[in-house]
Amino acid sequence: MTSYASLPETGPTITIEDFLKFKEFFYRRTGISFEASKRYFVDKRLVERIEATGTANFRSYFTMLRFQASGEELQQLTNLMTVNETYFLREEYQFKCWSTPSFRKLSETGTARMRFASGAFPPLPGGAVFDRHVPAGTLGRNYGVGCRDRVVGYRHEHSSPCTRRPLFGSLGTECSGSLAGKVLQGVGDEYQLSDDLRHAVEFTRVNLSEAADTLVYRNFDVIFCRNLLIYFDDVSRTTAAETFYEAMNPGGFICLGHSESMSRISSLFKVRKFPDAIVYQKGLESR
Repeated sequence: MTSYASLPETGPTITIEDFLKFKEFFYRRTGISFEASKRYFVDKRLVERIEATGTANFRSYFTMLRFQASGEELQQLTNLMTVNETYFLREEYQFKCWSTPSFRKLSETGTARMRFASGAFPPLPGGAVFDRHVPAGTLGRNYGVGCRDRVVGYRHEHSSPCTRRPLFGSLGTECSGSLAGKVLQGVGDEYQLSDDLRHAVEFTRVNLSEAADTLVYRNFDVIFCRNLLIYFDDVSRTTAAETFYEAMNPGGFICLGHSESMSRISSLFKVRKFPDAIVYQKGLESR
C-alpha cells in the first residue's frame, strides 16, 4: 500500500478530498491529470501557493483559484506544476527540414507568406506567432540553426497577456552567440527581440483546453509543439490535435517533441519523414 509523507503540521494541510477536488478542476482547465502517485508533489505546490497568496486554507485558496477574473493565480500554479525551461531553436534538427528540397516540394508555398506558431511550456503556454514573408526552405539558413541559447524565465508579467515586447531572463549561451546577435538585443540584464523581428512576432497565452482561447488562431503553416502533449491524457491529446488541425492551413506542418508521436494520437495528419526528423502534415484538402 502506498503511503505519503505528511506535510509540516504548522502549514496548510491538503486532505484527500481536497486533492481529488483540485485534480478534477485542474484537469478541466488544463488537460493535465495527476495520478495518485503524484499527490505529494501536488500537495506541496498547493501549500506553496496558499502561503504565497496569504489565503487561510485550501478552501479559500481554491475559491480564489476558480473565480479570479484575471486567471493570474492559475497561471502561477500551472508554472509550478510544469517544467519552466526551454531553448531557442530547441530540437534544431527539425529546423533543418525547412531547408531541404523535400520540404519545398511538400509545402508548395514558394516564396509566399508563411505563418508560424510555437507552443512551449506550460500547458497554458507563452506562445509565439511568427508572421513574415519567408522564402520557403531558407528559414534554417537565415536564422542560425545550431544555436542553443537557454531561456530562463520568460517575463510575460511585464505586459498584457498579448504583447510584442516580452523580456527574457538570462541566457546561458551554449554557442557562438550568432543567433543572439541576430534576433535578440540586450535590455539591461535581459533580452528582447531585435527591432527587425519584433513587428512580426506576437507572444500570447493560449489554453488548448479552452475553445474560446484557440478559436481566433487560424491559418498557420507550421506549428511547433514540443514537450507539451506529454502532460496530457489521451482525451486531452486528441482534443489538442483537433485544435491544431483546425488552426492550420491545408498542407501545413506540425512538429512535436522527440518522445511524442502524432500517429499514436490522431489520424488527421500524414507522417512526413525527413533525413533528420519526422514531422506531420495536414492534407491539402480539409476534412
